[in-house]
Amino acid sequence: MHRQTSIYSKTLSRPFKLLIISHPTDTIPNMNKSNQQQSLVIIKPDGVQRSLIGEIVKRYERVGLKLLAMKMVIPTIQQARQHYSSDPQWVVKKGQSIIEKFKAQGKTTSLTDQQLGQNILDTLIKYITSGPVVVMVWQGTNAIKLIRKITGGTEPLTSDVGTIRGDYTLDSYQNADMDNRSVRNLVHASGSPEEAQTEIALWFKPEEILKYRLIAEQILYDINLDGILE
Repeated sequence: MHRQTSIYSKTLSRPFKLLIISHPTDTIPNMNKSNQQQSLVIIKPDGVQRSLIGEIVKRYERVGLKLLAMKMVIPTIQQARQHYSSDPQWVVKKGQSIIEKFKAQGKTTSLTDQQLGQNILDTLIKYITSGPVVVMVWQGTNAIKLIRKITGGTEPLTSDVGTIRGDYTLDSYQNADMDNRSVRNLVHASGSPEEAQTEIALWFKPEEILKYRLIAEQILYDINLDGILE
């Protein structure tokens, strides 16, 4: 419902009442918010330690995404394990992808896909629990794909110039494999709407995710740009 506010004039000889109608933030007229999505983003310990929080936030902010929640935490091992194990087949899938990579390189391994995937999981948990991280929820049209495009590919070495990973770090799969560790790629971003929903529920309580209108949305989503001219 609209909110009505009455204002009485005391300066004129004949009082009159001016009725102001304001719209609640979730019913702004002529606003096209189709394909609105939420995504979880984590600035990993290397991003925090290299003082890149502001730079990373700016990349998402300036494209028009809206920040709904943000906090700094040191993840527990349990939180990290839940985060990476939200898909029960994650370990096996990771192991299979490694085996396929080995085959393409003409290499073999005596380890099973389960063992290889578990090794990856262990290194990821060690990585993300090594220090403070910044956990965020971002919202916008096609937010999942947009954030992953801005973030760049998993391997910084082959990420495009202009992406966060391509511009701000230099790690590679080869370096990580030699040291038996995870690739240090600064950021985690949800891979699908379903994954985002699960991850957000893990890191945030519902009351921690704010609902508000961002003024820039008038330009980004207003169908007719009705609100520009006076």
